[in-house]
Amino acid sequence: MTAERSVLIANGDPGLRDILAEQLTVAGEFAVVQTDTVGGAERLLSGGEARFDAAILDSDLPDGDAWALCLRLRDAGRRLPILMLTGGGATQGVDGVDTIAKPFRLADLLGRLRERLRGFDGSAEAIFRIGPYECHPGAKCLIDPARDRRVRLTEKEVAILVHLRNAGTEAVTRQVLLNEVWGYNAGVTTHTLETHIYRLRRKIEPDPTRACLLLTEGGGYRLDPIGSLEALGPGADQTANSTQTGT
Repeated sequence: MTAERSVLIANGDPGLRDILAEQLTVAGEFAVVQTDTVGGAERLLSGGEARFDAAILDSDLPDGDAWALCLRLRDAGRRLPILMLTGGGATQGVDGVDTIAKPFRLADLLGRLRERLRGFDGSAEAIFRIGPYECHPGAKCLIDPARDRRVRLTEKEVAILVHLRNAGTEAVTRQVLLNEVWGYNAGVTTHTLETHIYRLRRKIEPDPTRACLLLTEGGGYRLDPIGSLEALGPGADQTANSTQTGT
């Protein structure tokens, strides 16, 4: 299964905060972390360990200015989508921050959140996890923070990973993936795609002969960003060290 999208909710109203968390997690689509202060939100969003796909902030937090927090995040290079809940007062134009006036319909907020995530997923700034790696499509690389390791990707390899990631739990057939990545090019065959998949597995899999991240499924491929690393046994880490090199 695909990983849940992680969302931070920062709201000083515990009732509203709990309702939002319940609605976001009910279908298993999102995983929610809550805080009630600007300071708490800044620690969570700026920390190296936790990475959030989106944030829902309230403009009226008890200990500071949520708009100023957004500006600090942007200055630090954090480009995740942010929804700002406002009471109808003054707003600020901050890149990538959508305002939602209170009171609001939960269906409207969820729809806006999904829309912003879809748009962000296709951008060069989107970052997502694949096993131990952070995938940076704009920089065409994978980064393993634990080992301070960087793996270079080609343009086609990035396109394959992004398309599979956006497909979620659904496998993408070879022909659809060919059309999406190479266009309707009569000179490109499934062998071309299979060669790229082979090279990608050499880069991302702990053991390329037993794929746990880039899976063959349903006449095509599916990306499992979590994988089943435990099933690979104690030799997987040593295999990874010998295969995770840039090309």
